[in-house]
Amino acid sequence: MSYIDSNLLKSEKLIYFTRVHWIVFAMPALFLLGTLLVAIFGDRLFRVPLPFLPISLSTLMTLICLGVTILAGLDALIRYLTSEYGITNKRVLIKTGWIQRNSLELFLRKVEAIYVDQSILGRLFDYGTLRVVGTGGTQDPFFYIPNPLKFRRIAQQQVDKKNAGED
Repeated sequence: MSYIDSNLLKSEKLIYFTRVHWIVFAMPALFLLGTLLVAIFGDRLFRVPLPFLPISLSTLMTLICLGVTILAGLDALIRYLTSEYGITNKRVLIKTGWIQRNSLELFLRKVEAIYVDQSILGRLFDYGTLRVVGTGGTQDPFFYIPNPLKFRRIAQQQVDKKNAGED
């Protein structure tokens, strides 16, 4: 059960749910490509013998690159699986993190603005950073949100319904 599902209030319905954008896996994919290049061309690139190690320098470099790739991949996977962004008929709920958790649960009546920041790559691949501003001045950035304009539009529609007295 997800964090958002387990924290729904009585008569609260989930309207929109998403996780971080797949772009978080881009860096591990680039590391994997680099690891493959080192594994394939390493013997030509690293011809220095290592008399104190039982393996060649190219094998050592490949293993180091593979370790970095695995760590980056695990970091991206944990970020993907532990980040949740949702809009209900009553609140905006955002949770990121696994061990160190960062969450925002803001009632729709308290939402003042939702800012969307998109870089050029963000525009190309449709992801961005959200800043949900509440009446108390809450303004935490949440990165790598897929289709952030859709998230903002749905949140604004729910705020509008709530302000009009609809449920």
